Amino acid sequence: MTVSLSSHPRAPQRGLHALPTVAPAAAVPLRLVAQPEGLLQVHTAPFRGSVGTVLSQALRSAGLGSRVLISQFLKGGVDQGPDRAPTLCGRLQWLRPAMELCIDAPVAEAAPSAPTLAAIAGVWEICRAQLLAASCDLMVLDELGLAVTYGYLSLDEVVTTLQQRPGQMDVILTGPSIPDALMAMADQVTQLRRGL
Repeated sequence: MTVSLSSHPRAPQRGLHALPTVAPAAAVPLRLVAQPEGLLQVHTAPFRGSVGTVLSQALRSAGLGSRVLISQFLKGGVDQGPDRAPTLCGRLQWLRPAMELCIDAPVAEAAPSAPTLAAIAGVWEICRAQLLAASCDLMVLDELGLAVTYGYLSLDEVVTTLQQRPGQMDVILTGPSIPDALMAMADQVTQLRRGL
């Protein structure tokens, strides 16, 4: 048998108080975010070659319909450059500078040729334009920090460009030697370690 205290004639009234009547609030419509917030992620390691950990994410994103750009700033090779960038999954573009060798030393030590400097600057200009125009959904900038540390790119210009990128765009920085200014901007930092 269920008994309601308010309807039972012998219910003790001590300690029980009626709740105040509250007028219903005006219905507030739910507002969905028009576009998701993009993240600036850093994947760093004390060794070169950490980009492999984000390639699967980039390929998966492209396979699901996102526009993806992977740029490797210090990796050269045969038939590279903006005019020969391969496209994978129909939506992933892979960009490397038009130079034959990989860069492994600062500007002061390597004394790179003018075409090499122009090739790295050219990759950055394409990335910068696509960042500011939101031409892709995900951009992977491999060894961008190392290119800044080595003196091939300007830290101030990179920071300013990343600050001006549209809010919905995801950017992943990979590689060793990420400058503190870029680390401070990151929404997520992943440090890869091996041999622990």
